[in-house]
Amino acid sequence: MPEGPELHLASLFVNETCRGLVFGGCVEKSSVSRNPEVPFESSAYHISACARGKELRLTLTPAPGAQPPQEPLALVFRFGMSGSFQLAPAHALPPHAHLRFYTAPPAPRLALCFVDIRRFGHWDPGGEWQPGRGPCVLLEYEQFRGVGVGLMHPGCLSRENVLRNLSDKAFDRPICEALLDQRFFNGIGNYLRAEILYRLKIPPFEKARAVLEALQQHRLSPELTLSQKIRAKLQNPDLLELCHLVPKEVVQLGGKGYGPEHGEEDFAAFRAWLRCYGVPGMSSLRDRHGRTIWFQGDPGPMAPKAPAQCPAGSKSRKKKSQATQQGPEDGPKDPPPPSKAPPRTRRAQRHLTKTATQQPEATGLQQAPTVPEKGRKKGQQTTSGLRRPQKIKADASPGESGTASAS
Repeated sequence: MPEGPELHLASLFVNETCRGLVFGGCVEKSSVSRNPEVPFESSAYHISACARGKELRLTLTPAPGAQPPQEPLALVFRFGMSGSFQLAPAHALPPHAHLRFYTAPPAPRLALCFVDIRRFGHWDPGGEWQPGRGPCVLLEYEQFRGVGVGLMHPGCLSRENVLRNLSDKAFDRPICEALLDQRFFNGIGNYLRAEILYRLKIPPFEKARAVLEALQQHRLSPELTLSQKIRAKLQNPDLLELCHLVPKEVVQLGGKGYGPEHGEEDFAAFRAWLRCYGVPGMSSLRDRHGRTIWFQGDPGPMAPKAPAQCPAGSKSRKKKSQATQQGPEDGPKDPPPPSKAPPRTRRAQRHLTKTATQQPEATGLQQAPTVPEKGRKKGQQTTSGLRRPQKIKADASPGESGTASAS
């Protein structure tokens, strides 16, 4: 999933590729997209972009004298699981290009495309950042950390943006889940949380409040000089500082940041940069939202229980015991009920008659070997002593026996 660095890289891509291009006409939406239409048409306009956390704002600005006259329009994009921007020839659009901005003639027409294979991405013509999201960890670090910044301004160590809200129930959860809360960590996603916690050797399922309260107790000595404070912070960054520094490292790699395991060379540098996320030898668990967290060592006291540790009276165990009692539905290797008919040799008939007097007939039939339906001969019913209704119950499938009972 694209995270803060990928949105920032996408904004750089749009600004670089669209610099000097003049777009014109309507904005075209694919027929399969459920996102809203974009009510914009101009004979000539320019496109620019900026990012904030996990959102990107695209601004369409009409050129002077363009027709019809109108105000600039801003669109806010959230990339979902697979969103990205591509510039392609208008006659060779990439697959899954769900929103297209075409350049104006007479030059060969190009199209800036919002490509989204899985269609979880969204755009909003209102142009406003999504309410409730906190400051961007990458581009609004001072606001993210609070009034005064530990690393950027070592003389001021306030971390108010997060630490003043530690009473919020979001911090009752494990730190790996709290890091995905965009109210406080706007731009942090799955691979970033794994890399940040790994560098600090923080168990992912440690309680978030306990981890963050420790930052309130940490203060640099007032006797240190400014340069010593900066050096100390660079050598030993805390969690909030890594929420800024680690995304910044991804941006500095260039390319497109996070991507598929196989594909473009742009992703090679990113994969080499990873220390924890998806790296062989690391452990992984699913959090309560079903997202995989990668880590090394102890997962922490709030780690989800393994399936083998479920209570003995759990629903899944109860279902399994019921299935075991039913016999024919015990497992995929068991033959279907019609093949459960017992053989009717004379020796087996005498054994069946003897066991039928000691236990329920259904149990005796389950323990007997199997033969085809045609193995029943005349006289076997008399020898075994079984009545016809009981024989129907043993030989028929559940649907058939139910029909017989109903009739």
